Amino acid sequence: MGLEEKLPDGILLASVEKIVNWTRKSSLWPATFGLACCAIEMMTFGAPRFDSARFGMEVFRPSPRQADLMIVAGRVSQKMAPVLRQIYDQMPDPKWVLAMGVCASSGGMFNNYAIVQGVDHVVPVDMYLPGCPPRPEMLIDAVLKLHHKIMNEPLGPKRAKRLEDQHVELVPSSQKFAR
Repeated sequence: MGLEEKLPDGILLASVEKIVNWTRKSSLWPATFGLACCAIEMMTFGAPRFDSARFGMEVFRPSPRQADLMIVAGRVSQKMAPVLRQIYDQMPDPKWVLAMGVCASSGGMFNNYAIVQGVDHVVPVDMYLPGCPPRPEMLIDAVLKLHHKIMNEPLGPKRAKRLEDQHVELVPSSQKFAR
């Protein structure tokens, strides 16, 4: 005889961590950072055919202070990198970053001084989405994988310890590749 049988109908048992993570994953509000051709595919993701509303992402936020997911879609130039970092810093915690497309992930075919060779030189990236340009179905898959990551994140002191262990020094690519 389990505890479930002794409880009255309508009672749900869950940990606070699971409920908080469920609410976070069910209401991701993306801040768009569409810079190139990948932005068209990201806009298609929000259109009725692919319907991002079923993931709780129906409104792409115009302000970083209202968003918790940054989708970097396309190549990031050296001039745009400080703006990207400023928008990331204005987002409230917890926040996640999705690098959409091969240009955002690694610079793509633009191997020159003007393009940042991977957005992870500017902000920490949680999910990489390959492709040139990636299809909206691939973005849906990346969002579902990000949901899985969010559901398994710890809270409180466990989260602080995990973040402390994962400290990454962010160095601008102009300094990193100048050597």
